[in-house]
Amino acid sequence: MGLRSESQYKESLRDGRAVYFRGEKVDDVTVHPVMKVAVDHGAIDYRMAEEEHFRALAVVADNGAEYSRYYHLPRGAGDLSARSRLIASSTREGATLVVLVKEIGTDALFALHLLGAEMAARGKPEYLARVEKFHRYCRDNDLALAVAQTDVKGDRALAPSAQADPDSYLRIVEEQPGGIVVRGAKVHTSVSVNSNELIVLPTRAMRADEKAYAVAFALPVASAGLKLISSAHGSAPKDAFEHPISARHKMMETLTVFDDVFVPDERIFLKGEAEFAGPLALNFVRFHRFTAVSYKLPLLELLAGSAYAIAEANGILRASHVRDKLTYLAAYHTTVRGLIEQAAASCSLEHGLAVPNTLLTNVAKYHFAHNYHQAVQIVQDLAGGLLVTAPATEDLKSEATRAYVLKYLGGAKGVDAEQRLRLLNLISDLTASDFGGYQEVLAVHAEGGFEAEKLQAYREYDFKPAAAYARRLAGL
Repeated sequence: MGLRSESQYKESLRDGRAVYFRGEKVDDVTVHPVMKVAVDHGAIDYRMAEEEHFRALAVVADNGAEYSRYYHLPRGAGDLSARSRLIASSTREGATLVVLVKEIGTDALFALHLLGAEMAARGKPEYLARVEKFHRYCRDNDLALAVAQTDVKGDRALAPSAQADPDSYLRIVEEQPGGIVVRGAKVHTSVSVNSNELIVLPTRAMRADEKAYAVAFALPVASAGLKLISSAHGSAPKDAFEHPISARHKMMETLTVFDDVFVPDERIFLKGEAEFAGPLALNFVRFHRFTAVSYKLPLLELLAGSAYAIAEANGILRASHVRDKLTYLAAYHTTVRGLIEQAAASCSLEHGLAVPNTLLTNVAKYHFAHNYHQAVQIVQDLAGGLLVTAPATEDLKSEATRAYVLKYLGGAKGVDAEQRLRLLNLISDLTASDFGGYQEVLAVHAEGGFEAEKLQAYREYDFKPAAAYARRLAGL
């Protein structure tokens, strides 16, 4: 097939999957009042492949066949750069919310290729063959992929095998002819309700006595025993005037339960090789943080752009402190963009795959996350208290109130009340709504927290030549 249409993507989600929302089973995620928004948002990746404006970026032609660029194995800096631009473009189409139905899954596929190549070099070629077959299957059928990695973990101070409940980390509970049975749960599983396949990865390094927890595989989302318990955060009905982003764009996350799920051998990519669990988890992060920073760029662009627009509408653009704050936002966006562009340009080749520069990727991710709340504070400061006290949509329509709203809430010359309210509502949705809170939590925790990014940057930076330089100048 190669490429699917938006309607084909949506139809593929009507497969009897076990999805629950507020305790009730959802019969069809494509028509559910909350999940339909997430499905429509996920369809952006399919729609872009059909639109002439994006087609050259979104689609790869290979020996007469066409497929999504997301599935293209990066072989050099140019491939990584194009992938980053595509991720940023789709997120811009998603009004700063990443689409993710192909982005995250292909990050996992790239990591699995590296794992398979390494294991093949150590005498286990069957895993690489399975990864390559699964990759072709997903690419040729243009599937949407989710990734389940983060275990629920129980007592964080204890290793997987030391937990009071052994299912606190996903594990193999039985080996059967032709496959394995797994039990446990993963949390924070994005886009699972509107994807076709679920790739499961270990969350951390495992000890030699934790082989049952060293497991990676892929399954159709509709597999028996797989249950998706959806987060209800941000699910209240939204008016498009008051919430111009979140009324139209949403991502679903789930607690993903594996209730004795059978996984066939051909879908298993790691089974008990504990020494490979940590490297697989790390290699996924190396690709996924690159994706993460790429999809943050439209968000930072919007923070800078909306701050400028509302400062102009409020008539304060010429104030020196306002220019200082706008300069901060401009430098913030530019620094993160420059870091991720250089991470692609200075990639390394590993087993034939281009891997983004890990040091620069982690520095970019940390710089984004560490400064995000300060950027939000600046935008809110420039916008003013009307972010949370402005009249409602109905007040602009009511004969009893419309004239007062129009009379008193206008801004600088040429900016009427409705224009100013639209800007304020955009900023409120971005920074002061449940969607704004969602983005702030993602900045801290998504793709790894502050300490994980700092630790990886510390590991990647080569201190030895720098220290040798210091010792030489000190006369040591």
